[in-house]
Amino acid sequence: MSSESSAAELQIFDFVSDGRSVRLRLDEGLYPLDAIRGAAYLFLDRCFVRLERLEDRLVDVTLKSKGPTDDEALGALAGEFCNALLDQAVRVQVAASSGKIREYIMARAFFSAPAQSSIDQLLAELDAEELAADDLEIQVPWEQGGA
Repeated sequence: MSSESSAAELQIFDFVSDGRSVRLRLDEGLYPLDAIRGAAYLFLDRCFVRLERLEDRLVDVTLKSKGPTDDEALGALAGEFCNALLDQAVRVQVAASSGKIREYIMARAFFSAPAQSSIDQLLAELDAEELAADDLEIQVPWEQGGA
């Protein structure tokens, strides 16, 4: 078995490379648009990213290198993008499934604790510190201009 045929067998995603950019066609049924956008955002510092809707549920993603590159590096870039895409898809799924719980926790954190009483308590502590006598504090009227 030659190295070319083994590399072709190991390729588990389809992409097209023109030597300077790599293009992937993604189905929104597998990867939500929010996940595609999230993965694209993660690659903005490394390459130029273009998203284009081809059909109703198909998104064409083009990753264009910002500098000189070769087909092997573009293949690696496409693989890293697919990994980031899977990560973002899981994030979208977890956010959707735990959204109500997160909202409940945030509402409970903000509205169950009496915020005003804690502010009043802090102000009372500051007043008590100001009223306490400090033997080392030297008071100089500001009109006299210094110590």
